[in-house]
Amino acid sequence: MKKQIAFISEHASPLAVLGGVDSGGQNVYVAEICKSLAKLGYVIDIFTRKDNEELPQIVSWLPNIRVIHIDAGPAKAVAKEMLLGYMDEFTRSMIRFIRSNNVQYDLVHANFFMSGLVASRIKSRLGIPYVITFHALGKIRMIHQKEKDAFPAARLDIEQMIVDDADYLIAECPQDREDLIDYYHADPSRISIIPCGFSSNEFYPASKAGARRKLGLQKDELILLQLGRVVPRKGIDNVIRAMHYLKDIPKIKLLVVGGSTDKPDFDNDPELRRLRDIAQKEGVATAVEFVGRRNRQELRHYYQAADFFISTPWYEPFGITPLEAMACGTPVIGSDVGGIKYTVEHAKTGFLVPPHNPEALANAFKEGISCPEKYKDLCENALRRVNENFTWDFVAKKAHHLYARVTGRSYPGRVYLLHVKGLRRNALKNYRSSALTYAVS
Repeated sequence: MKKQIAFISEHASPLAVLGGVDSGGQNVYVAEICKSLAKLGYVIDIFTRKDNEELPQIVSWLPNIRVIHIDAGPAKAVAKEMLLGYMDEFTRSMIRFIRSNNVQYDLVHANFFMSGLVASRIKSRLGIPYVITFHALGKIRMIHQKEKDAFPAARLDIEQMIVDDADYLIAECPQDREDLIDYYHADPSRISIIPCGFSSNEFYPASKAGARRKLGLQKDELILLQLGRVVPRKGIDNVIRAMHYLKDIPKIKLLVVGGSTDKPDFDNDPELRRLRDIAQKEGVATAVEFVGRRNRQELRHYYQAADFFISTPWYEPFGITPLEAMACGTPVIGSDVGGIKYTVEHAKTGFLVPPHNPEALANAFKEGISCPEKYKDLCENALRRVNENFTWDFVAKKAHHLYARVTGRSYPGRVYLLHVKGLRRNALKNYRSSALTYAVS
C-alpha cells in the first residue's frame, strides 16, 4: 500500500514562476522534495491557495503528485503578509476536499506558519498527524526587520502554538534548531534537522565559456552573480556597494538576476530603483547589470558562467541558491548567518563574511581570485560538498525516516539507495574548470 501525504504550502506553489517577491526557496523546497519522495513510493497532494481564476482545482503535475488549488480569499495575487485572515477558509476548503474525495492521508507536512495553523486544525478535526518546516521564524524576522515586518503580531503566538502542537519540527540547519529552542522553548527531542537540497538534473557543472556564450557574456570578464528575490533583506545593496572596492579590477561585472518581471521594471519596482540608485551613487553603474527574472531552465547558465556567486542577506533561514551555485562548480561568498554558514565551508567552498560589510565581501573576492590553483580547489570542494550532503534525494530519505517515526510504521515500497560516492565521482568527472582571466597580486 502506497503512502499518501498532504503537503500544505499556502502561498508558495510549486507551479509558480520563481524570482518574484513571494516566490523563492519555499516553492523550490516543496517542488523538489515532493519529486524525490514520489520516487520513494509516496503519493502526494500539494495544497496551495488559488491565486488565479483560471487555475483548475486539481493539476496532475507529475506521476503521483497533484497540486490542489484551494479557495481562500480572492483568486488573485495577495502578499503573503495579508493571507492570515483567509486561513479559516483554507482549512474549511481543504477538509471539504479530503472528505468529498475520501482521501486517507497518513501525514501532513506543513510549510510556513500559516500552513502549520491549517495543519493543526486538520489534526484536531481529522486526527492526521503533522510535521512542519517553518522556512522562517517570526521572532527572528522581527529582530532583523523590526518595524518593517508587515506580518500580523498574531504570527508569534501561532508559531508558539504550532511548536507545542506539531508532532515534529523540521529545522533546516543547526541555527534553525537553536532558534526554535532558544526563542520558542521547543522540545529538542521533537526537532529533526533536514536541510534543503539541489537538483542534479537541473544544476551541474559545464564549460564556463559555453555558458557565457549562451548568455552573451564576454569570456574574459570577471563575473559576480547575485540571484534570487529582490527584497531588502537579501542584501543586494551590500553586493553593489562592494563593487566600489573592486573598481580597479578590469572587466569586472555584477549580474543581478531576479525581480517580478523578465525585464527590469524600475518604474514600478521601488527596490530595483533603490538598488540602481545605489549603483549610480557608488560610481559602479556601468559594472552592474540588472538582468530581470529568469526561469529555472536558464538559471544554471548564470551559475555556470559566474566566477563567484554572492549571497549576503541580513539573515537566512537556509538559502537554496548557494547550493545551486556550488552544484554548478561555482564557489560562494555568503553571509556568516543561518543556513549559509552551514552550507558554505569558509576558505574551502567559498568564504563567509559579515552581513552589511561590503569591504569584507570585496576582500574575500580578491582572496578568491588571487591564485588560480586556490580558485580551482574552491570550485572542486564546493561541488564535492553539495553532492555528498545536499541532494534532494538525500533530503527526501531523511524526511522518509522522520515520517515513519511520526506515524509509527515503516512504509513498504521501493528502497532508495544513495550512491554518494558515485554522484561525487561523476560530477567531478564532468567538471571542467576554467582558469581565471585575471588575478589580483
